[in-house]
Amino acid sequence: MASVNKAILVGHVGKDPEIRETKSGDTVASFSLATNSGYGEKKTTDWHRVVFFGKTADVVKEYVNKGSQLYVEGRISNRSYDDKDGNKKYVTEINGYSMQMLGAKGETTAVSDGENIPF
Repeated sequence: MASVNKAILVGHVGKDPEIRETKSGDTVASFSLATNSGYGEKKTTDWHRVVFFGKTADVVKEYVNKGSQLYVEGRISNRSYDDKDGNKKYVTEINGYSMQMLGAKGETTAVSDGENIPF
């Protein structure tokens, strides 16, 4: 039987994206994305770590900053690593493969697999 691993998020970027390059020269962009649920006093905020690679990461580097509103599609990924003190840390993140920049002045742009698609 087939399975599905897909996350769809609409939220605001919490701080400017962190940009780095792999040894092969590909761009990696990571940032936190805040999503809200509820209303009034019962409003809650969840934070999601989002990572983009390649040409889409180049678009993030150029156009995304703190406060940007984004629509993101990606795969939920879990990984672990050892910190500098040798403690095992666990991370859940969204490996993004599609993004739309929302809230721009009269224009929304979609980015998927490195291609810009104006709406």
